[in-house]
Amino acid sequence: MKYTFISVPALGDKQNTFLNIKGKLTDYAQTYQFNIPEFKIGTLDALVVLSDDLVKYDTVFEQSVNKMADMLNNLLRGQQANLQDQLLVNDKPIAEYITTFQWNTMKYRTDKSLQETTGTLSQEVTAIDNIMKNKMNIYTQNKNALQTLQRKQTGNLSVRNLNGIVKKQHCVLNSEFLTTLIVAVPKALYKQWNNRYETLTDMVVPRSSNKIAEDEEFGLFTVTVFQRTIDEFCHKAREERFIPRDFTYDEDALQTQQRELAEVSATEREQQAELLRLTKTNFGEIFASWLHLKALRVFVESVLRYGLPPDFSSVTISPKPKFEKKVDEIMVAQYGSLGGVHGQSFKNDNQDEILDHDLQSTLCSIRT
Repeated sequence: MKYTFISVPALGDKQNTFLNIKGKLTDYAQTYQFNIPEFKIGTLDALVVLSDDLVKYDTVFEQSVNKMADMLNNLLRGQQANLQDQLLVNDKPIAEYITTFQWNTMKYRTDKSLQETTGTLSQEVTAIDNIMKNKMNIYTQNKNALQTLQRKQTGNLSVRNLNGIVKKQHCVLNSEFLTTLIVAVPKALYKQWNNRYETLTDMVVPRSSNKIAEDEEFGLFTVTVFQRTIDEFCHKAREERFIPRDFTYDEDALQTQQRELAEVSATEREQQAELLRLTKTNFGEIFASWLHLKALRVFVESVLRYGLPPDFSSVTISPKPKFEKKVDEIMVAQYGSLGGVHGQSFKNDNQDEILDHDLQSTLCSIRT
C-alpha cells in the first residue's frame, strides 16, 4: 500500500476542507486526517534551511526502516511467522499507525524549536542504527562459527571432523618412531591407493592400510609410516589426488567437540532471540520517528508555501489499487491552481509539477 501526505489551505475550517477532499476521493482512495500540531516556527530563512535538511533526513530514515525490515525478515526465515504481522509500531499494524497518527507530545515537545526536534529524531535513529549494527555483527560472527562447526559434522570425509569416526584401535599410539596417517581417498581411486601407498615413500609399513569409513564420495584409510617421512608421504599422496587429513587422536576430543557445538548453538539461539526482540522493537521506534519527520516536513513546507499564520489541512491519502493516477488528476483539478502566499497561478500544462510543488505532497509517501 502507498500513503501520501498532502496539505491544502484550510481557509479557517480544517474539518470542512478535509471532508471536501474525502468526498471527492471517496470512490478512489481512503482518506484520513493527518494530525499535525502547531510548532514554534522561528524565521522563514531558518525554515528554508530546515526544509532541505528534512529531505535528506527523510531518505536516511527510510533506509533505516527498510534495513530493519530486511533484518527482521532474515531472522524470521524458516519460522512459522508472517513478516507483516511482526512489523508493529506502538503495538499497531503499520497501516493503523499511519491512519491514526497522533504527534507524541510527551516525547517531542511542541514548545521546542523545529530544528531541535529534528535533531532529536535524527539522534534517536542514528543511535538505534549503531546498536543494531553492533548486535548484528556479533550475531553474524557467532552464526558463522556455528555453521563452520556444523559443516565439520556434516561434510564428506575429505573435510568433516574425524573425532568419533577414527577410533583408538585404528591408530598407533605412544610410539617413538611410528605414526598413523588418515587419508581420504576418492572412491574411483581405491585400486590406485591399494597399489601405490606402500611405495609413495620409503619407510611405509607394508599392509598397514585399512579402510575404516566410507561415504558417497570418499573412503577413509589408515596407513602407518615412520614419523620422519610424514611430510614427504603427504606431499606424494596429494600428487596422486589422495587427501591426507590433519588428525591427532584424542580420547576426549569428541566430547570437547560436542560440548563446543552445543555451547555455540545455544549462544546463537539466545542471540537470535534477543536480536529478534530488539529488531521488532526498534523497527517500531524508527518507523515512528520517520512518520514524525514526515509531519515536520508537511508543516515546514506548508508554512513556506502558504505563509503565516499556519492555516492548512493535512491529509493522508491511500489510493485504491489502480487508482493512483485518478487520485492525482482529481487533486490537480481541485488544487492545481494554487500559487502559494502571493496568489500566483500556475498553468496546468504540467500536472505532475503542479502536484509536487503546489499541492504539497512533499514526496512524503510511504509504501507498506
